[in-house]
Amino acid sequence: MNTQEHLNQLTEIKSLMERSSRCLSLSGLSGVAAGSVAILCGSYAWWYIGNGTFATPVTVTNHFLALPVNSQTFLHLLMVAAFTLVFAIGTAFFFTWQNSQKKGLKIWDASTKNFLINLFLPLIAGGLFCLALIYHGELYLLASTTLVFYGLALLNASRYTHREIRYLGISEIVLGLVSLYFIGYGILFWLFGFGLLHIVYGLLMYAKHEKV
Repeated sequence: MNTQEHLNQLTEIKSLMERSSRCLSLSGLSGVAAGSVAILCGSYAWWYIGNGTFATPVTVTNHFLALPVNSQTFLHLLMVAAFTLVFAIGTAFFFTWQNSQKKGLKIWDASTKNFLINLFLPLIAGGLFCLALIYHGELYLLASTTLVFYGLALLNASRYTHREIRYLGISEIVLGLVSLYFIGYGILFWLFGFGLLHIVYGLLMYAKHEKV
C-alpha cells in the first residue's frame, strides 16, 4: 500500500470520527430565520417602548429603567421575547431536521445530546441570573447579560458541532461586554447580536456546509 492510499485512509477515518462526535446536521438557515425574527421583534420592542415612535436610545433608556417589574409594558416585552425564543427553537429544529434528512444523518444521537447539554447549561444559568437581575430591579444589565451568557453557551457547545459556532459565540461575548459601557443602547446591541450576527453566520454556514 503506497503513501497516497495511507493518506486517503487516514482522511476517511478522520472524517468518520468527526461525523460521530459532532452534530453536523445543524442548519445555517435556522440562524438566518432566528436572526430575521429577532430583528423584527427587537424593532417592535424599540417602537413599543417609545410609545409608538422609534425613540432615541436615551429616551428608551429612561423608559426602560422606569419600568416596574410587574408593569404591563414589561410583561408585554417578556411575551415578545418568549415568542422570539420559541420561534428560534422551532425553526432551528425544522431546518436541522430537513438538513439531516438531506445528508442522511440521524437528528438525535450522542453528539446531538452532548451539543444540547453543553448549550443549555450556560443558558439555564444565564436565565436564572437574569431573573435575579429582574428581582433586584437591575433591568439595565439584561442586554449585556443575555448576550454574554448566550455567547458562553455557543462557545461551550461548539466542540460538538460546526466550528463557525465558536466564532459566533466569541462575537456575542465581546458584544455583550462592550454593551456594558453603553448602557441605554441595549436593544440596539440585541438587534446586532441576536439579529444581524445570526444572519451573517447562518449564511456563512449554509454556503460552506449545505449549499450544493
